[in-house]
Amino acid sequence: MNPSFKQSWPVRGSVWLLNFAISQWFLVLLGVFVALAHSYPEFAKQGGTIKAQYSIQYGAVAVIFLVSGLSMSTKDLMVNMSHWRAHFTVLSMSFLVTSAIIYGIASGIKSAHDGEIDEWLLVGMIVTHACPTTVSSNVVMTKQAHGNDILTLCEVFIGNLLGAFITPALVQMYLRGTWAFGNPTNQGSGSSETIQQLYAEVMKQLGLSVFVPIFVGQVVQNVFPKQTKWTLQTFYLNKVGSFMLLLIMFQSFSTAFAQKAFQSVSHASIIFIVFFNIGIYLFFTVLCFLWSRPYFIKVLFSEEPTPQHSRLYRFGYKFLTPFYYSRKDTVSVMLCGPAKTAALGVSLVSSQYGSHSPNLGKLLVPLVLYQAEQVMTAQILVNLMRKWIHAEDKPEDEESEQLEQEQEGPTTDNNSPGKKSHDSTSQDSR
Repeated sequence: MNPSFKQSWPVRGSVWLLNFAISQWFLVLLGVFVALAHSYPEFAKQGGTIKAQYSIQYGAVAVIFLVSGLSMSTKDLMVNMSHWRAHFTVLSMSFLVTSAIIYGIASGIKSAHDGEIDEWLLVGMIVTHACPTTVSSNVVMTKQAHGNDILTLCEVFIGNLLGAFITPALVQMYLRGTWAFGNPTNQGSGSSETIQQLYAEVMKQLGLSVFVPIFVGQVVQNVFPKQTKWTLQTFYLNKVGSFMLLLIMFQSFSTAFAQKAFQSVSHASIIFIVFFNIGIYLFFTVLCFLWSRPYFIKVLFSEEPTPQHSRLYRFGYKFLTPFYYSRKDTVSVMLCGPAKTAALGVSLVSSQYGSHSPNLGKLLVPLVLYQAEQVMTAQILVNLMRKWIHAEDKPEDEESEQLEQEQEGPTTDNNSPGKKSHDSTSQDSR
């Protein structure tokens, strides 16, 4: 082939475009699935051709957690399940902090009386951020970022288990006064029976798609450890989770398009919610970082306690310093705190407002768009998170290389002044 042909800009541009598409295959396929959901919404909607409420909502999620069960040790799972400080941080951020901030922002927008922004869209924003953290994307993204995916798995299970109780309570608390028009109790569709059915549905989904796959994975990997490790590495099963996540989003968009959710609000409202979601997700991510590594703890407790320190200092050090999390745990919190579930969120919204509510589409728009944008934004952030996690490994590598060079090079004998000086310097540094 002519070398000049290879160097021509159309060929080089095509090669660059192909390499870029391969490196960003997740976002490319996400665009393809959204286009398919728009053109053929009946195929993957809830109750559609493939019965996505079972095949995807249960099947795809179960595959993600089966792989997680196969790849993590039982000891690590128990350790992270007892990490109550991380549970407190994630739950307080996921349910209380994010929902309170969104309520304040939505109230400010509503008081401005902007006719371009539909008030039911603002109600949808409040309901969205009262929902628990997402079921599947957190685990997938934490693995990609090399964070503590076992802790993420624990937060997903606990958050969604409590969400069936906390989310309806938060909705009732926020939608009062000037927001009373959006309260589910004023829609004439909610009942104690539907709430009971909702909790039964949540328990069934968590049991069949999260608990059972994890349990099966744990049993298999403890009985057949070598075969399990070989299977995970040979068939790249850790990559399967990303594709399952695409199927879950395919189902969410198909359901939204089938319900004509995006046709029920103005273009200005859609544009607003798209850019708002990206900005607020990044803001919540930064907030989670600050919440996970409070700077004042590092300043106040810079020294390990000794008998010379006061009892208050020793107690504060023992109680507060564990709230300054490791980098892997911090990444887990950063991915769990801002995220919101669409899989359970759609069920939570539908059960409270009724599946035939005329405003259901407007309520679902913020939820569906937020899920897609949080995954797209997190897909970009995981590269930065992975570099940040491994940045603290570099000094150790450099230190070990330096020691090896000192051992290989010409050195003085053990009793030499140079050796004594080096030893004393090391002791001083320690």
